[in-house]
Amino acid sequence: MKQVTRWLLGVILLGLAYAQGAKDTVYVSFKDDISTLDPAIGYDWQNWSIIKSIFDGLLDYEPGTTKLRPHLAEKYSLSADGRTYTFVLRKGIRFHNGRMLTAQDIKYSLERTLNPSTQSPGQSFYLGIAGAKAFAEGKAKEVSGIQVVNAETVRITLEKPDASFLHKLALNFAYAVPREEVERWGKDFGKHPVGTGAFRLKEWILGQRVVLERNPNYFIPGRPRVKQIVFVIGLDPNVAYLRFQRGEIDLLGDGIPPARFNEVMSNPKLRALVAIGDQLNTVFVALNTQVKPLNDLRVRQALNMAIDKEKIVRIINNRAIPAVQILPPLMPGYAKDYMGYPYDPAKAKKLLAEAGYPDGFSTVLFANNTDPNPRIAQSIQQDLANIGVRVELKTLAQSTVIQAAGTPGQAPMVWSGGMAWIADYPDPNNFYWPILSCAAAVPGGWNWAWYCNKKLELRAQELDAMVRPEQQAQRVAGYRDLFLEIMKDAPWIPIFHEKRYTIRSARLGGPDSIYVDPIHIPVNYEEVYIK
Repeated sequence: MKQVTRWLLGVILLGLAYAQGAKDTVYVSFKDDISTLDPAIGYDWQNWSIIKSIFDGLLDYEPGTTKLRPHLAEKYSLSADGRTYTFVLRKGIRFHNGRMLTAQDIKYSLERTLNPSTQSPGQSFYLGIAGAKAFAEGKAKEVSGIQVVNAETVRITLEKPDASFLHKLALNFAYAVPREEVERWGKDFGKHPVGTGAFRLKEWILGQRVVLERNPNYFIPGRPRVKQIVFVIGLDPNVAYLRFQRGEIDLLGDGIPPARFNEVMSNPKLRALVAIGDQLNTVFVALNTQVKPLNDLRVRQALNMAIDKEKIVRIINNRAIPAVQILPPLMPGYAKDYMGYPYDPAKAKKLLAEAGYPDGFSTVLFANNTDPNPRIAQSIQQDLANIGVRVELKTLAQSTVIQAAGTPGQAPMVWSGGMAWIADYPDPNNFYWPILSCAAAVPGGWNWAWYCNKKLELRAQELDAMVRPEQQAQRVAGYRDLFLEIMKDAPWIPIFHEKRYTIRSARLGGPDSIYVDPIHIPVNYEEVYIK
């Protein structure tokens, strides 16, 4: 009897310990393992917000917004010529290993991202720093434009003014890392991350779990708001959903399974747990402006009028809003009063006849072969058939589609679903330079429309030179007009702006913006709390 009593007591104590731990722990599910937690390398939606929980940059955004504010930097100033930024660090910030952060760490971290041996996908964001290109090409041992003034002050000088540069410094590629830890772990630093962030890595068992624990020395009082976050790895989204229903998972990292979406949204109790938010993305069809007959403006305008966007949105369970322009609604410069090209197949046919194609023509549409993209491609095919345009579908692996789209003359039309543009930072120039500029219309680039308007490119350069706070309203208005001019040229058919849907357990508190943060994609773990 005593043995049975002791056994029961042990079970009870174990259960109480688990319950107490769960009170302070948030559980997140993922199907696939996290690729890396190295801020210079991580560049996907899965590791983005986790990296932001472990590391910090000179600047960050107010939670749930696109508004910049000082972060590791206590303050900063800009020179009269708009090229030199001087940042003064907050005092007393420590890395997770206990060492104090200094200005030298900021210089080292930026130079590490610029160093080709790091293979950072963010290198190009910082090539505008004076001396960065020479350093990246191995012609200089350091970046001349990054100067350590003293232990608490770093000065960064650009080749020319760049109004989006502060946003680039808020990207994870510019986050502070300690040199000694990078050198200690080498290529494995991404599995042994050490930063200054709200959480620090406690445990990582590949294929099973990643555990973050609260950083007791974090410099923002009251943050983070939970003791631990456990990322449970290897759960199929449908299995994760069942565990969510049993109260074992707090957040579905891979989102609501498509097969369960209608079930969730039609159940009042479950619907109340769903957070919905806008994203900085636009999903589109790129029209190759260098390939006949798409090199005719009237043809591109006709194609814009032939697509039933509402029907496509229904295919994805209405998890988006139809797009009428290139910029998403959350982006500065979005034209609220612009109506775009109407859905008008009759007028589309008329335009094709004017262009010399009264009986239509044949073309090819490339698309990602992951559901629901083939179904959307078929919907586009049907709509274009209604105006006489015969579309051959090539639904292929994502990497194959990207390669074809970046090869001159190979892909007349590209459906961007699964590869759609999500802004790296909330500045309108990020929807121009990488995907619609002359500079990006190169083999291997992301300007899949091969669109080039040199007058607009010069205009974009002028707008980016407007760095003063008092110039920002004028700059945003300028980009609004620039994108409306691009829409006149119709290099894209904007289809929809996808919304983010996340379901969280009833025990988690806070506004939707925590769980569908437009910057800390998808979740701002620093702000998550348990009721």
